[in-house]
Amino acid sequence: MGICNVHERELPVPVHTVGALIDGLASAHDPLWPGRDWPPMRLDRPLGEGASGGHGPVRYTVVAHVPGTWVRFAFSGPRGFDGFHEYTAHALGEQRSVLRHTLAMRARGPARLSWPLAYRPLHDAVLEDSLDRAEFACTGRVVRPARWSPYVRLLRRLYRDSRDSAAGTGISGAAHGAEG
Repeated sequence: MGICNVHERELPVPVHTVGALIDGLASAHDPLWPGRDWPPMRLDRPLGEGASGGHGPVRYTVVAHVPGTWVRFAFSGPRGFDGFHEYTAHALGEQRSVLRHTLAMRARGPARLSWPLAYRPLHDAVLEDSLDRAEFACTGRVVRPARWSPYVRLLRRLYRDSRDSAAGTGISGAAHGAEG
């Protein structure tokens, strides 16, 4: 099953400002990844080619990085995720740009079910939260904040409960005022 999933946000800032957000991924003060409300993005070294890590059960390696412009991560897990995800910055003019996240992969084996049933709704929610963080970092506000669907809240609760049972940890769920 071929998958192409794109999320983007137009921002009223120069492209170098958006590129700086990308370059901050997995850093101590990551301005882009919503690690307070989702499993944090962690890499074994600073963002750059060869760095590996992931977030939650999703594992990947940085296979390309053009500072201020683009980073691509190739999946190494979960099983059946064959492809990549990337953030890119695109100029629309001197003071306007687009931050885009693209996921392109072939789902095989167990991922043919896990992607549509669990990973896609969670992926869509975390990416919209990431774009909200970008908008806030660039403007100081978010015009239309993302909201988690009841299904995403259920999946998060199930994930948190399974993590709590297995390791005594869970996902922070204080944001969005949507946990109930």
